[in-house]
Amino acid sequence: MEGHPEWAHTPASLARRAGVSVRALQKAFREQLDSSPSEYLRGVRLQRVHDELCAAQADTTTVGEIASKWGLAHHGRFAAVYRERFGESPRQTLGRQHARKG
Repeated sequence: MEGHPEWAHTPASLARRAGVSVRALQKAFREQLDSSPSEYLRGVRLQRVHDELCAAQADTTTVGEIASKWGLAHHGRFAAVYRERFGESPRQTLGRQHARKG
């Protein structure tokens, strides 16, 4: 998941790759990371989007392009979760970074 968070990972595909059952995968994530596999993946994707927004030029890219690139296709839900995690909207992050550079 860390190497390719943009891929369409599922609990079944991750369990197969790890050589365990889906239930064992979910249990291990809960015990080790206090998270489900999907919650963990969402966090990785959010961090990648945040990093890219911080480095992007607001006049050459959009929040939607970056979110879609990292597998976050439902933009309304993505924006709400992003705001909860980073304390601002994705658009504010992109605009803030552009304002510093300009």
